[in-house]
Amino acid sequence: MADTDNLILLGVVGAPHGVRGEVRIKTFTGDPLGIADYGPLTDSKGRSFEITDIRPAKEVVVARLEGVTTREQAEALNGTELFVAREKLSADADEDEFLHADLIGCSVVGPDGAVLGTVTGVENYGAGDLLDIKTPDERFVLMPFTKAFAPRIDMAARRIEAEPPLGLFEPDDDKP
Repeated sequence: MADTDNLILLGVVGAPHGVRGEVRIKTFTGDPLGIADYGPLTDSKGRSFEITDIRPAKEVVVARLEGVTTREQAEALNGTELFVAREKLSADADEDEFLHADLIGCSVVGPDGAVLGTVTGVENYGAGDLLDIKTPDERFVLMPFTKAFAPRIDMAARRIEAEPPLGLFEPDDDKP
């Protein structure tokens, strides 16, 4: 298995499309078609995949991968995660853009400087990114990842200064 510490997940291969080896790919790039601009992508086993043709299709893209010419070959790739080496990502990203992988492990502190928790994941259920935060008392809360709720982020210090919604980090005393 390849070392995925230096790899960034850009997409996941889904079901085949048609009978000539095309696949559906759920992308995690700003522009879904942009996944083809990174050159060869790799999976967790170290296999390389080159996108030779790509087009949009509803919530996914349909792509042709070099060497994949049959529906059976495409079916065998269903669920394959596609990664790119971190150094291939653009260094000129906007200062308000963050990789989900970089946010995981950051401390979240409130306006008073108290530690509210640690980011354990970044979720998106369709209405925007949410930080999944583990609190010091072992609870998990979801906080919207917007400028209003996370106005200052110091990646060098691995710290997110939060202005959370009222009561978000309060324990729920009604539970047994």
